[in-house]
Amino acid sequence: MTKPIVALVGRPNVGKSTLFNRIVGRRIAIVEELAGTTRDRLYADANWGGVDFVVVDTGGLEMADSSPARPGPTGRGRQAAGVKRPPITAQTVGVESGLFLDQMRAQAQIAIAEADVVVFLVDTETGLTASDREVADVLRRAEKPIILAANKADNARRRADAVEFYTLGLGEPIPISALHGHGTGDLLDAIVESLPPSEVEEEEDDRVKIAIVGRPNVGKSSLLNRLLGQERVIVSEVPGTTRDAIDMEIEFGGEPIVLIDTAGIRRRGKIAPGVEKYSVLRALKAINRADVCLLLIDAQDKVTAQDQHIAGYILDEAKSVVVVVNKWDLIEKDTHTMVEYTQEIRAALRFMDYVPVLFISAKTGQRVQQVLQVAVQVQAERLRHISTADLNRLLQDAIAHHPPKSKSGRRLKFYYVTQPEVDPPTFVFFVNDRRLVNFTYRRYLENRIREAYGFLGTPLRLVFRSRG
Repeated sequence: MTKPIVALVGRPNVGKSTLFNRIVGRRIAIVEELAGTTRDRLYADANWGGVDFVVVDTGGLEMADSSPARPGPTGRGRQAAGVKRPPITAQTVGVESGLFLDQMRAQAQIAIAEADVVVFLVDTETGLTASDREVADVLRRAEKPIILAANKADNARRRADAVEFYTLGLGEPIPISALHGHGTGDLLDAIVESLPPSEVEEEEDDRVKIAIVGRPNVGKSSLLNRLLGQERVIVSEVPGTTRDAIDMEIEFGGEPIVLIDTAGIRRRGKIAPGVEKYSVLRALKAINRADVCLLLIDAQDKVTAQDQHIAGYILDEAKSVVVVVNKWDLIEKDTHTMVEYTQEIRAALRFMDYVPVLFISAKTGQRVQQVLQVAVQVQAERLRHISTADLNRLLQDAIAHHPPKSKSGRRLKFYYVTQPEVDPPTFVFFVNDRRLVNFTYRRYLENRIREAYGFLGTPLRLVFRSRG
């Protein structure tokens, strides 16, 4: 089941990244006094009161002029001494406010559309600004729960200052200090109360869901159109043309399949502010919904650092993978080229050495017919179940062939193994002390399982439980 999403929105430098780190319980987002430091979208799992959700840190929503709507009694928000502002003319107001307002509204609207709950962060130190009012105008018309959090309320005076944000028409502001943690418990209580109720398991969807993922401009939409046999999505040489995750249902081998085309995923720090940030969020959500991911790689570039990064996303979600090398028609080849490419890809994705590799051209249709065949085969492997008796025979043979080494005078002992789950295949080993299981022996056992039963393209979960 997909976890609900909580988006943190607000203008730059109001403390969104600090609050993000506070909620997820570790320092993930970069925190810097310089406005606009958060250039990429960050997301992480969070839990409060036993309720799981995903929190998303977004870039700041900014207008051309973000000066306070009124200076505070202590001069809060006034222009700093000695700082000259450029003259404001009718021309600059028309151009700047129109450009920045359009961008701000687009970001706010997409954040609202993607999130289940929106936390609108404002700053009690700076006070109410024109940008706050503009964002509030968008949020008031949304059919989503909006929680107003007044940050930097580090003392009684600042908490009193939070009252002015009532005028935004978004309900009672919750005074907090993301830096020191004051009031964040009340905020999290409000978030959890506003989350949608857990979805009741509806009729089980047994359709195979296949997501096409990869960097921008590697040919994802071209492959989707080729698989569909018609031009259903826009294909352009301009990276970033696809912004939504698009679901298409087709029939393959008499069975329904859902194909999910996604926006290109860029490396953190390379994600442009605005719509592209949320396109990446949609792609990550698509990975979460999928059974099998087609990781598209540009044959001209081979495996880049960003390809490895995307593979890591897929592995984190324990999804099955088929590596698809596109634009193979553009490569000068001899009899050894495909073997050499395969070796390089497996070396670069050595943490996924179990995945199949296909070489295709979405443009010409070369070997495209193999893509769904292999994806469906990988899904079947994902649902494979091995009997406990067969697994224990394999375990005994593995131990006899390569016994575990002792650690601090203690030797690891195995009692038995079973597979309680598929999707992904999960194996539980009962041992005398799970702390004696090292990475090398864990990998050895995984390799023995794969040698015997395959599990092509599918990650395996190995769980070790101590006796008692």
